[in-house]
Amino acid sequence: MEIPTIVLPPVETIETISIPLPTADVPSYIPMVVPPSDLQAEEEPEGTASEKEPESPGMRKIDIPFTDKQMPVPENEILVTATTTAVVSVAATLTATAAFKYVVTAMKPILKTGWKKISQSKKKVS
Repeated sequence: MEIPTIVLPPVETIETISIPLPTADVPSYIPMVVPPSDLQAEEEPEGTASEKEPESPGMRKIDIPFTDKQMPVPENEILVTATTTAVVSVAATLTATAAFKYVVTAMKPILKTGWKKISQSKKKVS
């Protein structure tokens, strides 16, 4: 009994071409800064401007007990507005969810009955 054999031709090597990466000339410029014509140095007492932090409107600072640090806190009007908005949105979401569940529970039997009647009437017609 002879075992069949397959003779394969020799493998030819194929050269791959190399494609260079694209390059681009990115434009650049040196910005020109023109100071105003009425520019003058301000005279300030030494150490007053750099030591104070700028106060932002709508913020107040409270002292943290047992430390020398202060923490910025929004004013009362801002806190009341944010709290009211959060409470109203949560209440509206919970109410809408409960109402939707009730409507689904109430409408499910009605829709099933209607679907059965429609499908039975189609069977009679065909």
